[in-house]
Amino acid sequence: MCSEQKEDIIKLLAQILRDKHDNDEIGNLLDIFPTRAELINASEQQLTSIKGIGKKKALQIYALIQLAKSITIQDQKNCIIRTPQDVFKLLEAELCHEQKEHFICLFLNTKNRLIFKETISIGSLNAAIVHPREVFHAAIRRCSASLICAHNHPSGDPEPSMEDINLTKRLIAAGEIIGIEVLDHVIIGGNRFYSLKEHGHF
Repeated sequence: MCSEQKEDIIKLLAQILRDKHDNDEIGNLLDIFPTRAELINASEQQLTSIKGIGKKKALQIYALIQLAKSITIQDQKNCIIRTPQDVFKLLEAELCHEQKEHFICLFLNTKNRLIFKETISIGSLNAAIVHPREVFHAAIRRCSASLICAHNHPSGDPEPSMEDINLTKRLIAAGEIIGIEVLDHVIIGGNRFYSLKEHGHF
């Protein structure tokens, strides 16, 4: 996460835990879990293992994380996706600082309301290996009417590779057979995004 985000989270945790803003333990926490994704998936055991964070403090932090996750999930379920900008707003904070490619699917109902957001694959620095069967297995399990694919480019450049374009075409073809439409594939890089649909790739 960027320095401004880290500073805001330190202040918030310090207020909740009634510690000084420059508390070393909170700084250590964010050094060990440097991204939002890593922090929100921290376990109670992992928190307790951090020097200076005892069981009581770990429980407080863990409860805060679970509350934030619950609120986020509820907000996402009420989300309607109409444009690539909507996809970017939903995923930018989660993906913009990841150092590996994360391939995410947004599963939608007939009203384009988000049913579920699922990470299908986490790849290397410059590749996320995805097979259409993984995407549509998840789509069928979620009873999706349609879906939107999204992934990040850790390089910060959202321009699609030929592999990205070919994968999108395979997903569209598979969706036509199964009856679940692929509405778009949005690539996020830094604070920018690229919609394959808007740029005429399908």
